[in-house]
Amino acid sequence: MNYRHIYHAGNFADVLKHAVLARLIRYLQKKDAAFRVLDTHAGIGLYDLSSEEAQKTGEWRDGIGKLLEADLAPQVAELLEPYLSAVRELNPEDGIRFYPGSPKLSRMLFRPQDRLSAMELHPEDFARLHRLFEGDHHARITELDGWLSLGAHLPPKEKRGIVLVDPPFEEDGEYERLVDGLAKAYRRFPGGTYCLWYPLKKGAPIKEFHEALQALDISKMLCAELSVRSDRGITGLTGSGLIVVNPPFTLKDELHVLLPALKDHLAQDRYASHRALWLRGESKAAKDG
Repeated sequence: MNYRHIYHAGNFADVLKHAVLARLIRYLQKKDAAFRVLDTHAGIGLYDLSSEEAQKTGEWRDGIGKLLEADLAPQVAELLEPYLSAVRELNPEDGIRFYPGSPKLSRMLFRPQDRLSAMELHPEDFARLHRLFEGDHHARITELDGWLSLGAHLPPKEKRGIVLVDPPFEEDGEYERLVDGLAKAYRRFPGGTYCLWYPLKKGAPIKEFHEALQALDISKMLCAELSVRSDRGITGLTGSGLIVVNPPFTLKDELHVLLPALKDHLAQDRYASHRALWLRGESKAAKDG
């Protein structure tokens, strides 16, 4: 209940998560049928980067701040266009003040038929999220522990959807909780596309986490990771990863374009790295850099 994303909004981890989320939304929109985005840990939806909290850490400067100023290769710019266009739409003048969290970004990318279900447990953050979407009939905002939504809110009535699980990782056992949550949700909604976020930092049980995911009865599971610095001598976040279940068939090739570019533009030291690999499915060969 103490975690507040305003301190981290727009950082390098948000860039990876939101760039991939935008690609997933655009892929589902290749079909006319409606879909729903279920955002289990939604936050406040829209972040003021000029606020005292955001200025205190300034993490956005090494994330979206760098990316907006980067000279992007055409193929990279094309893949990032949905995401970056949404950010620029919120900041029509020079510079950047407002940054969209995942529920706001999703809503900005929607067609008239698409829908959002956003869960937030923190009372103050829920109130702000509810005000942001007040009167919006495309969005349903619920004050709820996001982990519970993986049972109660699946499958969506649209029968198509993206489930974004982005927990704060405040407590021990969150990697295990991600595995258990995915197993529970997949049983209810096996056709959904799932996007699970997790932190990379020194001592994190990533190998064990991946092995537990591989043990699930899920046929296709893609992993993307981006580290911006070495974890030597650092106890905090050095990178982040995404697990995408039932990924679009195009996503692996898109990651091979996006990840090297994000590494180059967001690197904080010479040890920055990336990788994309199948945990289950097409091929387990990784492409690292």
